[in-house]
Amino acid sequence: MTLTALGVPTVPGRTQSRVNDHAAARDVPTDGPLVDTFGRVATDLRVSLTDRCNLRCSYCMPAAGLDWLPAQQLLRPDELARLMRIAVTRLGVTSVRFTGGEPLLARHLEEVVAAAASLRPRPEISLTTNGVGLARRAFALADAGLDRVNVSMDSVDQARFAAITRRDRLADVVAGLAAAKEAGLAPVKVNAVLDPTSGRDDVVELLRFCLDHSYQLRVIEQMPLDAGHQWRRETALSADDVLAALRPHFRLRPDPAPRGSAPAELWLVDTGPGTPTGKFGVIASVSHAFCASCDRTRLTADGQIRSCLFSSEETDLRGLLRSNADDETIETAWRAAMWGKPAGHGINEPNFVQPDRPMSAIGG
Repeated sequence: MTLTALGVPTVPGRTQSRVNDHAAARDVPTDGPLVDTFGRVATDLRVSLTDRCNLRCSYCMPAAGLDWLPAQQLLRPDELARLMRIAVTRLGVTSVRFTGGEPLLARHLEEVVAAAASLRPRPEISLTTNGVGLARRAFALADAGLDRVNVSMDSVDQARFAAITRRDRLADVVAGLAAAKEAGLAPVKVNAVLDPTSGRDDVVELLRFCLDHSYQLRVIEQMPLDAGHQWRRETALSADDVLAALRPHFRLRPDPAPRGSAPAELWLVDTGPGTPTGKFGVIASVSHAFCASCDRTRLTADGQIRSCLFSSEETDLRGLLRSNADDETIETAWRAAMWGKPAGHGINEPNFVQPDRPMSAIGG
């Protein structure tokens, strides 16, 4: 029995979710947690609201941008609300993170945040954003039910920020961070992907900035998800490179709290007695992969389920929604997609192939 026979539509030009006939026919659980064949349980739903972005970060997309998805292919607010309800009430999802592209470009962001907040049991609700425009909407998002926010900022140097993002918007991002803190979207986290040339200097100043403002810095290793397929392992900064750059300036101690399924390895950080203290994290997706503890399931802006950020295969839930499928059919398709999740992302394998979709079209 194929996924098509189970009622899952084919996505033109893409491969269906990798679930072998035996697993699809007999082995996929019909209830309980959203589990895969390796025993991992997906409780964290990443929901992309748009593939559009108002920055042009060099590690993500070309300066001219990309061909955006047509509006009619994007999930509507009512469709998003229904899928989140299925995820929380039928599949055991406990946290929902809204991503993009840039989710602040979605006019219905507050509406879908409120829809998530109305679910019972209520999931934790977070947002990953580039921060441009956050100052204007932080309080409205908090009122809608948003719990916390991650803001992307790769440098606190204005010229370097503009060079990386191809936009001179650092002041807007800094204002967005301040507004998020004032609105109570805590802990406010700063995500940084470091430039191979300036990153060792940038990360020192970023961490000082975050300690001074009580933000939590997360450095994310650059991954092969750029639209131009220009990523090179030998030039990207690794987690070990980052820690080596920080140790001459800061006192770093491993966070004794259990890491669980969190992607970041956390450190307690300060510059000595009587100085600002905080937590700092490194997300070493490439050099110290954490696939064995992954708890994420991903919904793209056009309604495709991806079991892994690096999947080459997707399962079409939008087609099911728009063909009036019932909740049970959608749940079955979602479970089958996650049941076939691979053991790891494969970046370090010799036969690794970068996915066709860039990061902006997948959702972080």
